[in-house]
Amino acid sequence: MNSGCQVDFYVLPRPDQSAERLACRLAMMAWEQGHRVAVLTADEKDASTLDDIMWDYPPGRFLPHENGATASDTPVSIGTQIADIPPDRNVLINLADYPIPEPGRFKRLLEIVPGDELKRLASRTKFRAYRDLGLEPASHTIGK
Repeated sequence: MNSGCQVDFYVLPRPDQSAERLACRLAMMAWEQGHRVAVLTADEKDASTLDDIMWDYPPGRFLPHENGATASDTPVSIGTQIADIPPDRNVLINLADYPIPEPGRFKRLLEIVPGDELKRLASRTKFRAYRDLGLEPASHTIGK
């Protein structure tokens, strides 16, 4: 059931803050805590961009990751389809603009709310969708 999933929304208050860099930081923290992480992007272009950023960010650190559905042996996978997320993932970082169906599959679901006002609308919809499933999303503002 969904009651075991902790949902956190990380709010970027300014449009110049990078959702992809925050996703890298969150993935690094989760991996260092022993979690298996998946990052869901909207499309292949976004997945490729995130893959490139993960090679250099955070600076001086290495985040073992792989882009694509075959990333089952890598601690952090990047994908564009919920069906392609390896079954051993317990943390999902959602950069897509839709709510995750069956969030109870994950221990933690991390949503990043971009600073751009138009993109925030999707995050509001996702927040309501998770609440409607009986979850209690938490909200955290990142830097001001």
